[in-house]
Amino acid sequence: MSSGPECFRSSGRLPALAPRPRFGNPGEVEEGRITHVRRFVRLLPALLIAAGAGYEHATPTAFTGAPFFTAAPLVAAPLYSLRGTVVTGVVAVTLLCVLRIVHGGLARAAVITELVTVGVVAVLAVLINLLVRRSDERLASVREIAEAAQRAVLPEPAERIGGFQIAARYEAAQEGASIGGDLYAVQDSPHGVRLVVGDVQGKGMGAVGAVAVVIGAFREAAEQEATLEAIAQRLERALARERTRRDGVDSREGFTTVVLAELPHGNGTVRLVNRGHPPPLLLYADGTVCPLPATEPALPLGMSELGAWPDRADEAGFPGGATLLLYTDGLSEARDDKGRFYDPEAGLAGRANARREPAALLGVLAAEARRHSAGGMADDMALMAVRRP
Repeated sequence: MSSGPECFRSSGRLPALAPRPRFGNPGEVEEGRITHVRRFVRLLPALLIAAGAGYEHATPTAFTGAPFFTAAPLVAAPLYSLRGTVVTGVVAVTLLCVLRIVHGGLARAAVITELVTVGVVAVLAVLINLLVRRSDERLASVREIAEAAQRAVLPEPAERIGGFQIAARYEAAQEGASIGGDLYAVQDSPHGVRLVVGDVQGKGMGAVGAVAVVIGAFREAAEQEATLEAIAQRLERALARERTRRDGVDSREGFTTVVLAELPHGNGTVRLVNRGHPPPLLLYADGTVCPLPATEPALPLGMSELGAWPDRADEAGFPGGATLLLYTDGLSEARDDKGRFYDPEAGLAGRANARREPAALLGVLAAEARRHSAGGMADDMALMAVRRP
């Protein structure tokens, strides 16, 4: 690069890291609370039956615990299996019947009405359980399809490509979600190992389609084009063709931020072309962290109508033992409860992160971002780490 990047180092202007809680981080505490709530909720049908029995036993005959017995199978329906729901309903009806026999018989019309009410509700609870199970099966099927689509569009890269150790990770903002608009890809080529990490504006299947277009165009261009600048132009044209096939606002306003990287074989350098994306970080073995911003900022892909400037690749040293980290803004825009963004430069500085295996580094980074936001991530994030042994 034309001028050396300003780096966070293990001494000097390194920001102080926030002290870690002694008894676990906020995410672990919150997870523990959720676990306790889940256990209580699963015990709720049994507690309702016990409360109904206690109420029947402790009050005069004119009072009834039927509402407790009625509620038990309804609560069990979305929580238990079909067998568990049936057992809960049978226990509720049987126990109410036994208690009424012990405390005054079954001859009165009010008692018969109570038993019929509990029985009908138990049958409805079984039907509700069947519907819930069917919905869960459909949701599981949809999730499996989404995961298969993600593996097809964003396959895990090999651990070693072109002599480099590589790992990639996709973290969805919402638990259970597994596909979105963030992307990454690695391609070995005659010109070196080439990488792309990007973020498509928007959500849903439109964003997923744009991800597929960008990755497909990148893999083809990485093999054929001699420079990163030419690859960027190929991606621009591919997205332009995709927009002409789409209708609506997204076709006019959609854009994609990407950073392209090239690691020449046998050359301790990295070349970068950045199109409106967060700058990569270079992590040295001594704890120094250097951001690698573009010397000439460029517009994201898909915004050529606003202006066109020639792409220019920047170059920086990439010595042995260092790790190149690329990420999307889901990482840097993770906020804590006071609205403060997570700063990956400050968070990684002064620690021997470059000595970690890339997969372990990404695991630590993702965990720290979730801890910073107390599990409330606002956006998906894609992470990629490349270590020169």
